[in-house]
Amino acid sequence: MGSAMGERDHRRQRWAARGALAAVALAALLPLVSGGLKGLLLLLAGIAGLALTAAALWWVLSRRGPARMAAAVLALVAPVGVIVLFAAANLIWVVFASLLLWCVAVWSGRYALRSTGLRPVRAKEYRTSPPRRPFLLLNPRSGGGKVEKFSLKEKAEELGARVVLLDPEHHQDVTELAKAAVADGADLLGVAGGDGTQAMVAAVAAEHGLPFLVISAGTRNHFAMDLGLDRDDPSTCLDALTDGVELRVDLGFADDRPFVNNASFGVYGAVVQSPGYRDDKVGAALERLPELLTRQSGPRLTATADGTTIADPQAVLVSNNAYRMDDPFGFGRRERLNSGKLGVLAVRVDSAVEAAELLLSPRPEGLTVLTAQHVVVHSDEPHLEVGLDGEALTLPAPVHCRIARRALRVRVPRNRPGVPEAPPRLDWRRLRKLAAAVGRTAAPTRSRRP
Repeated sequence: MGSAMGERDHRRQRWAARGALAAVALAALLPLVSGGLKGLLLLLAGIAGLALTAAALWWVLSRRGPARMAAAVLALVAPVGVIVLFAAANLIWVVFASLLLWCVAVWSGRYALRSTGLRPVRAKEYRTSPPRRPFLLLNPRSGGGKVEKFSLKEKAEELGARVVLLDPEHHQDVTELAKAAVADGADLLGVAGGDGTQAMVAAVAAEHGLPFLVISAGTRNHFAMDLGLDRDDPSTCLDALTDGVELRVDLGFADDRPFVNNASFGVYGAVVQSPGYRDDKVGAALERLPELLTRQSGPRLTATADGTTIADPQAVLVSNNAYRMDDPFGFGRRERLNSGKLGVLAVRVDSAVEAAELLLSPRPEGLTVLTAQHVVVHSDEPHLEVGLDGEALTLPAPVHCRIARRALRVRVPRNRPGVPEAPPRLDWRRLRKLAAAVGRTAAPTRSRRP
């Protein structure tokens, strides 16, 4: 009976792979079949419109004054013009039908790949005793006042935690506060604050082998998101004090500075140094970007990642584990936080043509994506401006980035609503093999250790 059920599953898998490939082919052919030569011309016009939009966005970021305004208008007009052309030819339905077919292809392809062993494995959870003397640092300004809004101090104290509210009017060294708490007998360190504050306290917890509690009270809290924590209600993170499990995750370092998310060099590293960045991120970026992108100011960078040299990028992002780049539904998230590898993303764009290539080419020359255990960022200047988990720092060049594998014990609630079942990566080569396979050869499984 099990054999019959397995064969049925394999048959469904084969047909799902075939359906995904067929949907992709139909999505590509539909404009040609429906419109003939006119459809082909419109398809080419659509591609040209995308390229023109990318070029216009480059001009928006790298120009000032009237040139920027004209480019902004072009960035809006180009896609609208393409839609008007399709509508005038009575082929607007083709656009929506093609998009629907692409959605069908993605769904069917993922269904086919779910039992092939390509799906990411969820991180192993360790059951440990609840802490007896937890210590929490709460930043009342984080996330627009979430600490007060969700009564985090009161709820944490009811659960037996010692709580220190940071003073927004005076600088306090959170690293020293955490070390003092350890010396006083704390057996867990936790933070409600931004990712930069999280990283500093996390480093103390890792150094002393203590569990670390993330309270998602920051503005974005990417680290909390990748841990699966509820960012809408940070009070749920406190459930880890009574009903929690531990995850072993990696911790990144830029020289001796820890980071839980990323260290950014070049364009972003310079923009975050702007005095008005905190109050007006868009305005500060538009003010600095023209000189930075056209290399009129800022350092000339070279990065080496495990022997691979990246020459003269405008921006280098080194992340604690790699971000997903291949899936629009999971873009910017990390599948794993315990791979022991840094993610490296470097961008070099010097013209509107290269900006268009970055959008349209499957393998643009100006984009480097890889993983490494050790990354060194060199500069032609003695110091580098760095955005470390969104915090502005200046470090002496070169900056050495490394990763401490599974150095951090993160205590999280056992039930975390933010942990969706991660879909498998779409591998079209694997789908072609599945579609052509016969019988049980369609579903070879392979295990992946977390």
